[in-house]
Amino acid sequence: MSQRLKTGIPELDELLGGGLIPGTLTVVMGASGIGKTQLGLGFANAGIEQEGQPGILFDLTSRGDSQNHSAYAERLYDWRLSEFETNGRWDAAKIWDATHSRRDYMHVFQHSGRRVTASDLDSDSWREWKYEQSKKLDQAIAFFYGNFAHGVRRCVIDGVEPTDKAADSIQFEMFEYIYHQILRKEHDWVARDLFRVAFRNNQEAIQSHAYDHQDIGCTLLYTSHEVMLDDLLVRPIQSGDVLSNANTIILMGKTREGNKMGRALHVAKHRGSACDESIVPYTITESGLQLMR
Repeated sequence: MSQRLKTGIPELDELLGGGLIPGTLTVVMGASGIGKTQLGLGFANAGIEQEGQPGILFDLTSRGDSQNHSAYAERLYDWRLSEFETNGRWDAAKIWDATHSRRDYMHVFQHSGRRVTASDLDSDSWREWKYEQSKKLDQAIAFFYGNFAHGVRRCVIDGVEPTDKAADSIQFEMFEYIYHQILRKEHDWVARDLFRVAFRNNQEAIQSHAYDHQDIGCTLLYTSHEVMLDDLLVRPIQSGDVLSNANTIILMGKTREGNKMGRALHVAKHRGSACDESIVPYTITESGLQLMR
């Protein structure tokens, strides 16, 4: 098995038996403001030491502004995120030039103002959304492929908002496509989807930029309705819920002790590896998450 992917938090790596398993999906679940984005950025930033490249961030927020990724990254790690432009079509001639295709961040539905479930949209709005989504998917393929071709081996997907039914979520629909058709496909099949009729003309460059998709780790930051850790621990998994397919699940929630509130996390699932099943308190500091073990 490939080397474990460090999370950027040594105490969390210890809970996970050495880190996350490459080629698998990790879901970090908790309410808004609980610290998921800081954990995700720590995982992405840890790629600098381990792979020589920071990870990438893909923001699925579909209404309002994005998370504060840029501000957090600069404050925590002095990391100025470079953003992938989503206006217009990607430039096939520049995909092999890392100065153009190597970008840290993409906000796929920036300022779209959409709701996140199909039931929120009438038939015309649904067709408009699907058309917009199909255009954005081409750009998403270019974003992921361009980064992986230039050495990135970890990604964080953020901005998934809670819904009553996971199967009704527009964001989950797009995540499922990205995860199964980009992250878990052989590099040349992703290139076929990206280049299409220009695939043969780029075949030599595609082979010289080959990567193993089984080395890529993906962390999904999933916002829950539940705020308290106790409620997350007993949360049922629905049919089609992304949690059912995750290799690793990390739950983050509020705790109450007397008249004091705190935060704690728990590794609820870590398939294929021993893990510590403790409930571990943590704080959010100026340097990120601090676990108290």
